[in-house]
Amino acid sequence: MKLPNNFYKPLAIGAPAPWRERPVRPERVVHFFPPHIEKIRARLGDTARQVDVLCGNLEDAIPIDAKDAARQGFIDAVGSTDLGDTAVWVRVNCLNSPWLLDDLAQIVAAVGNRVDAVMIPKVEGPWDIHFVDQYLALLEARHGVTKPIMIHALLETAQGVNNVELIASASPRMHGMSLGPADLAASRGMKTTRVGGGHPFYGVLADPAADAPGSETPRAFAQQDLWHYTLARMVDACAASGIGAFYGPFGDLKDEAGCEAQFRNAFIMGCSGAWSLAPNQIAIARRVFSPAVHEVLFAKRILEAMPDGTGVATIDGKMQDDATWKQAKVMVDLARLLARKDADLAAAYGL
Repeated sequence: MKLPNNFYKPLAIGAPAPWRERPVRPERVVHFFPPHIEKIRARLGDTARQVDVLCGNLEDAIPIDAKDAARQGFIDAVGSTDLGDTAVWVRVNCLNSPWLLDDLAQIVAAVGNRVDAVMIPKVEGPWDIHFVDQYLALLEARHGVTKPIMIHALLETAQGVNNVELIASASPRMHGMSLGPADLAASRGMKTTRVGGGHPFYGVLADPAADAPGSETPRAFAQQDLWHYTLARMVDACAASGIGAFYGPFGDLKDEAGCEAQFRNAFIMGCSGAWSLAPNQIAIARRVFSPAVHEVLFAKRILEAMPDGTGVATIDGKMQDDATWKQAKVMVDLARLLARKDADLAAAYGL
């Protein structure tokens, strides 16, 4: 672990100084695209106007014989397409793959000043972050990159979950973490083939009726969330280190109601955004990760009633104090951030 007085020093001569605080911007929708498919690259300008983050996928879902084409397609698309102020991320191949070094070296050399974050799959501990941190610094110095490229870790293994706090605080480059449920399920030996979401057999059965022992009356069954524990650990680790937490993929593209429920749980728990794998999930993530208008308007009333955050106020019969003032400020700060990007939300929020 670095000593505190060295934590924010560049790791290579000529590399940009690390961020002291994570840049603040909307990140409700992290939209993935396969860069080797030309017709999808051709639509990126339009897609960029609908999402907060565009993430080129070089890892899972890219065939082995298309790895080089995907890397070059990402470079071509980012270098030649007007993406406005939409953030650009790239999910590179995993650390033990034969493609990782070329992914990082070629992308930083060609479009390093346009890439905001690299997403590292299957991070298992802080040592993985330290390696990428050092390598990025060397590449930034060599190629004259002026803005430090951040690192986004994928939580996809049991060991990664076990080390989640150490990963979150491993480097000033840390941008955030995303839950990767499919690989994590395999790593844990979970008995599910679903990508995110719940499972119909994972739940709690109500006790038998006390006044009718032996009764054949059906007992109520409540489906539970497979990912609640892991998501909560990830959110706490990220919040403690000042980085973002994100819900990852929801694989059933046709189950929009299930997707929305999972995204909403993540939003309420403290996540900044979620992945979208198809156009129909963009609207879901935008809607869910934008605070409800009535909640923002009520939060504004709390802040107005307690301008300095002290004392007690009663609004609509509900007591407000410094703790609820802090909750209201979280809501209004997010609303202000989104209002700068979305004119319709700005009008609805009155901001």
